[in-house]
Amino acid sequence: MGAPTTPATTGTPPRPIPGVHPASRALTRPRRRLVAAAAALVALAAVGAGSLLDLRTPAPKSADAPAGAFSAGRAYEDVQVIAARSHVAGSPANEEVRAHLEQQLRGLGLETEVQDTVAPEAGQLSGAAGGATVARVRNVVARLPGTDSTGRVFLVSHYDSVQTGPGGNDDAAGTSTILEVARALTTGPRPRNDIVFVLTDAEEACLCGAAAFAASHPLAADGGVVLNLEARGSTGPVIMFETSRNNAKLVDIFGRAAPHPVGTSFAVEIYRALPNDTDFTAFLDQKFVGLNSAYIDGGAIYHTPLDTPAAMDRGSLQQHGDNALGLAREFGGTDLTELRSGHDATYFPVPGGLVRYPGWLTVPLALLAVALVGTLGWLTRRSGRASTGRLAAGFALALVPIVAAPVAAQLLWLAITTIRPGYAELLDPYRPIWYRLAVLALATAILFTWYALTRRRIGPAALAVGGLAWLALLGVLLAVAVPGGAYLTTVPALAGALGGLVALRTRQTGPWPVVAVTAAAAVGVVILLPTVVLLFPALGMAMGGVAALVAVLLGLVALPVVDLLHPQAGGQRGLLALRARRLAVLPAGAAAVAAVVLAGVGLGVDRFDAAHPAPTHLMYAMDAGTGQARWLSHESDPQPWTDGYVDGVTDVGDDFPGLGDGELRTGPAQSANLPAPKLEVLADATAGGERTLRLRLTPQRAARLATLHVDTSTATVLRAEVAGRSVPVEPRAGKWGFGLVFHAPPAEGIEVTLTVRPIAGQVALRAMDASDGLDALPGFRPRPPAVGVVGSHSSEMLAVARTYPI
Repeated sequence: MGAPTTPATTGTPPRPIPGVHPASRALTRPRRRLVAAAAALVALAAVGAGSLLDLRTPAPKSADAPAGAFSAGRAYEDVQVIAARSHVAGSPANEEVRAHLEQQLRGLGLETEVQDTVAPEAGQLSGAAGGATVARVRNVVARLPGTDSTGRVFLVSHYDSVQTGPGGNDDAAGTSTILEVARALTTGPRPRNDIVFVLTDAEEACLCGAAAFAASHPLAADGGVVLNLEARGSTGPVIMFETSRNNAKLVDIFGRAAPHPVGTSFAVEIYRALPNDTDFTAFLDQKFVGLNSAYIDGGAIYHTPLDTPAAMDRGSLQQHGDNALGLAREFGGTDLTELRSGHDATYFPVPGGLVRYPGWLTVPLALLAVALVGTLGWLTRRSGRASTGRLAAGFALALVPIVAAPVAAQLLWLAITTIRPGYAELLDPYRPIWYRLAVLALATAILFTWYALTRRRIGPAALAVGGLAWLALLGVLLAVAVPGGAYLTTVPALAGALGGLVALRTRQTGPWPVVAVTAAAAVGVVILLPTVVLLFPALGMAMGGVAALVAVLLGLVALPVVDLLHPQAGGQRGLLALRARRLAVLPAGAAAVAAVVLAGVGLGVDRFDAAHPAPTHLMYAMDAGTGQARWLSHESDPQPWTDGYVDGVTDVGDDFPGLGDGELRTGPAQSANLPAPKLEVLADATAGGERTLRLRLTPQRAARLATLHVDTSTATVLRAEVAGRSVPVEPRAGKWGFGLVFHAPPAEGIEVTLTVRPIAGQVALRAMDASDGLDALPGFRPRPPAVGVVGSHSSEMLAVARTYPI
């Protein structure tokens, strides 16, 4: 489709460019394209470097740092004690950790106590082991009284670990940070508000410690501000990834008081939509306000035996502490009665701080972006740089890289996991940088190939406007569906449209059009490049397509700068045209080769070895009544080591309801001499067609959890109590329609009261307990050095069950 050489509107027609078809003009046409391209790329590289450098963790301070400062060196000494070995809730090792915490806090002169109670789960973890969940918890709570308190500030972390690892990062990092912050606060003037240090128990099992404190501890009765400290990896910047709702004032304080404020409203929106929980969830359920922070890179070691103190990046620990101390001091001196606002803020990091603006501006800004991009399109057509048809084609074709890049990234990862299937069990590869770069190179290759193929026919100006139009449209969609994430496309679209308008209204052969479009691209770099970098560890390589999508959006913002890498559009004939086309595909070809090379390097470098073992999952389950035992695994495509134990697929829900529903890999195992949990009837009474059973369930070995299920074909459960606490009666599908799960059961057992309506003569109950460690089982072959344990709450579990007819 041709374009008119003069605009359809009245007025002075644009001056034609000799030898250049009007529809092939770009938004800029500098005389010295190579010089302009070099200058623009150097400027964007500098902006990008500044944005990425701002995400660096600070240098850790040594143990001899000033008393009022946070010292990662001092905190690391506590990390080494807390994470000396695995310390799952209820274990002797966890009691030793708790004693250390009490000693440290009391040594600071703080009012310290242990909240010892039975508590229900919190959040959305229900049903993980097939029933209503409770736990015995022992929270360590200390208070620094304020001078004129307007409320309380709670610093929270959990001190228990998973059974598969010592928790050097998760969450010895948060716990040691709180100990060091408490020390720093006690060395200076007392804060205005009370500061409460809450080190919770049984977070890994069910968030039960946090639920117990938030719902029933006297210090929590009036609510307050919660600063929860977590880790899901071993390195990287500390990200404030979750807030309570109506967070504008909280975010303002975070941006002002945290020395290293990294956080985005987009992350908050995504986390709220995901079925993930931390201790922060329990506090939100009780109407607290606050902020949740964690570092998340290095996720391969998460919940594994490799999560040791030695694996910790002390720069991440320093950032955790600097931010926590700064926020504790700021909230400690703030009138806490004025923290709630009527809206969420939109915010994102930029070099030197945190940009934030009211959430109610989201929709107006998105609509303004659409209007400005529309105006740019109209002026582009009016200036003769693109016809209406070419603008429409540019908009339609801009969707190609937006779709193709994430799809290609997912296909790349599918190919890599086909070659290296062990990656399927990891949050991220041990050394993911090569794969991340491969995804970015692939996205670049797709963008450059698309541009080279469409530029001559559609024209640079039409493609640039079409790309910005998609960003503006996505901004409107995000403003409606995910308001906190709308800035990702709205702000770059606004900047791109303004840059394009300046380029059109200034003398085209001067430097200012290039300056304008480069400045617009710089805005996109500042916003989108850190997002790409943070998305990789947040979502893992299994969702690398999301990062590829954001990378393409960044490329669309920078199309006028990308165009400078190509020869002057239009006007070429014969050999000159052929040479121009060949030059145009060079960047795309180089990026494609880089993607292949980087993926190959990743496969070559990130091999499984003793220091980076292939993750495997294995459990052992035995029916003590029949003596039948089996090996079980969650691996969908078993590793060679696991394959030696399992040879089929089965649903174990009927035999071991405490393991949850769903099919598992299974294989025969030798029976071990292990006792089932003991179930005693303490009282049995029938009245009005209802039978009330008071029972005691007692593990006969050191167990991490115990479960009790009722066969609902023999009785309908009406009410249930555990340790005197009422628990919800929520029927489950399958034979065992009602279940209870008790974490960290005491040695003396658990008292359970069931009120049922009998259906058969006897009520059938299935009791199970579970411990950790497979080494002593008959037929178990120790893992070779390059074979490891996947980070799972059921890895290495040893379960024994028995049915009791009563």
